[in-house]
Amino acid sequence: MTEPEQEQNPSGTATLPLFPLQTVLLPGTHLPLHIFEPRYRQLTADLVGGAVPGREFGVVALRAPLVREVRGLDHVYDVGCSTVLREAKRLPDGRYDVVTKAARRFRLRELDCTSAPYLMGVVDWLPDDAVPASAAEPAQRLGEVARAAHRRYCEAAWHDDDWNTPDDNADVNELAYQLAADCLLPLEDRQLLLEETHPLRRLRIVCRLLTRETWFLDTLSAVPLPPTEFADFSKPANLN
Repeated sequence: MTEPEQEQNPSGTATLPLFPLQTVLLPGTHLPLHIFEPRYRQLTADLVGGAVPGREFGVVALRAPLVREVRGLDHVYDVGCSTVLREAKRLPDGRYDVVTKAARRFRLRELDCTSAPYLMGVVDWLPDDAVPASAAEPAQRLGEVARAAHRRYCEAAWHDDDWNTPDDNADVNELAYQLAADCLLPLEDRQLLLEETHPLRRLRIVCRLLTRETWFLDTLSAVPLPPTEFADFSKPANLN
């Protein structure tokens, strides 16, 4: 299955299927999911079959891990990220293993719990603030500082083959997300990064967060499991 060509308007309103999770999805990152609950099997079938435009759905983080059923906007964070189905493998018993790639942020305006077997949401796309050309040099310096913070964190947390350095030509709008992608940040911190619309402020935030986490690692002399062995946070609590 190939990824569809997608027209991404930077602003406007759309209606998306929603998948609530116990994690925050950051733009540009990949999200593997094991789909076994009937309503999300139906969502996957609709994505594969083309019933959902662009094979795109939204991921929103749960505000509390013990939420058993999302029935209102107060159960989830209002800023989420859409993701596009890239691969889907249907298993003999009807379950699916899928891989998606996160695309664009949105602000959730309304929830619809009745018109489909799965949640639907009315969303406003949430574009970034523009970085003026005059800020190119400060942005480069800030990017270097943030990359250094990322390197210190990863050297304290992982073995050499457990982390990656973003490309030197990474877009400033995406760099903070790429730096946070393989770091174990609390949900609230990842949500803070997702909600920040100014790329340079976002870089400052990720630099501060990674510096703090490195201090914890050094002080506690504790090393977390590498990302490949860490618990699967892509599974929602009692929702799938």
